[in-house]
Amino acid sequence: MRTTLDTVASIGLAIGGAFGLAGTFVASAPLRETLWAIDGVALVVAAALLTMKYQRLGNDLVAAGFLTFLAGESLLLAGNAAGLEASVPSYVDGISLWAAALVLIGASNTVALWMRLTGLIAAILFVVTVGMVLWGAPLLPTSAPLPAAGYPFLVLTFAGWIWTLVRPNR
Repeated sequence: MRTTLDTVASIGLAIGGAFGLAGTFVASAPLRETLWAIDGVALVVAAALLTMKYQRLGNDLVAAGFLTFLAGESLLLAGNAAGLEASVPSYVDGISLWAAALVLIGASNTVALWMRLTGLIAAILFVVTVGMVLWGAPLLPTSAPLPAAGYPFLVLTFAGWIWTLVRPNR
């Protein structure tokens, strides 16, 4: 049975995915920062609710994954207002935690295989981005092909999580 918390978490994931992806492709810094602020808050709320849900269900691995995602998203949110260049340190730390979270959540068979695969692909792309930045590549959160190539896989993973929360006959 779907709960109000499942619905709120689903809405948070949907807002986070849509606004986060949109923010990556806008040229205006104030608009990008606004979209990413909304995205970040929505994802923090969703991850907090999902942490509680899976902890209550006794699935500590998935709960830890969503808690880790919450921590990563908080780092991204904290650096957002500083602008693209100044946000790189918190961005790299945040996507490192995103990658760890996606691996933790995917290590459980709680979600379908395709969601675990899209999450793993996103995690790999984020880890490669982190490595490149740490070794001196001048990448920004909006750089292509990395890290931008990871965002669609992350949003596909969100779509799967939303489906898991709202599908009938659970």
